[in-house]
Amino acid sequence: MKTVTLNYPITPEAAKEWGQPQVAALGQFDGLHRGHAAVIASAVAEARRLGVPAAVITFHPHPKDVMGKGDYEGYLTPLQDKQEILAGMGVDLLYIIEFNEQLSRVSPHDFVTGMIFPLELATAVVGFDFRFGYKGEGDAEMLRELGSGRMEVITTPPFLIGGEKVSSSGIRKSLLSGDLALANSWFGRPYHLCGTVVDGEKRGRTIGFPTANLRLADRYVVPAKGVYAVKAYDGETALTGVMNVGVKPTFHDGSIQPSFEVHLFDFAQDIYGHDLKVELISFIRPERKFESVGALIAQIGEDAETAKRLLAQLH
Repeated sequence: MKTVTLNYPITPEAAKEWGQPQVAALGQFDGLHRGHAAVIASAVAEARRLGVPAAVITFHPHPKDVMGKGDYEGYLTPLQDKQEILAGMGVDLLYIIEFNEQLSRVSPHDFVTGMIFPLELATAVVGFDFRFGYKGEGDAEMLRELGSGRMEVITTPPFLIGGEKVSSSGIRKSLLSGDLALANSWFGRPYHLCGTVVDGEKRGRTIGFPTANLRLADRYVVPAKGVYAVKAYDGETALTGVMNVGVKPTFHDGSIQPSFEVHLFDFAQDIYGHDLKVELISFIRPERKFESVGALIAQIGEDAETAKRLLAQLH
């Protein structure tokens, strides 16, 4: 998959290089959940039918991040993760449009003429609730009207699970409330965090549970504070463990900055400086303050056994 960064409006040079008959899925696609996957799969299938490249057109940074919307808590799928996932979905070209205040004020008409037409799309594929242009004034039907005679527009229906529409906002709420099972079901894969192992307080090793302290690689949506059964990947090496997301209230009063500490089972290597991908498999319990370190140690032991049992059920 080739990744191309574009700015509005597309320059004649960029149009000459990238303009070609192609099918593109358009959207923010934060989360790349099962609804987004359905849109992209439809674009890939249409591209294969026409014998042209399959593309995805997305935006970065997230528009809500740029516009300072109060309900934005971070990325479900930061750009690097998004690229890795899309590369495995049969996408040939990923166009990343830089989103800024100037672009936020562009009308739907100008967006199509300045950004979409120069790419010479044969077909644009969008979700049923796709919005674009200034204040989201454009929708799928307007895109179809603006593109009449220049490109086809395919609109995919909502993706439903149990009668509910799969959405990024629903996944965010589930992660923040600790409903990891629903979030992972809607993702179609485990939610994951990526980061670098850094020095922590090294308290875990003194109580018999050494942990890898993770500094997140990007501004992820932080899930509910608590303990999770996890699978971790150090490069190609797959590991299992238990992770605590939170402020460690047994040791800290008034701390608000969460930490991400992973205790890896049957593992004793030095991995400081390594990049880890940690998949959240099951939510075990909320974080809480213990009356003593001894009570905490006993609970961590129980959590570890619970995690091992939950992870064993995956095989």
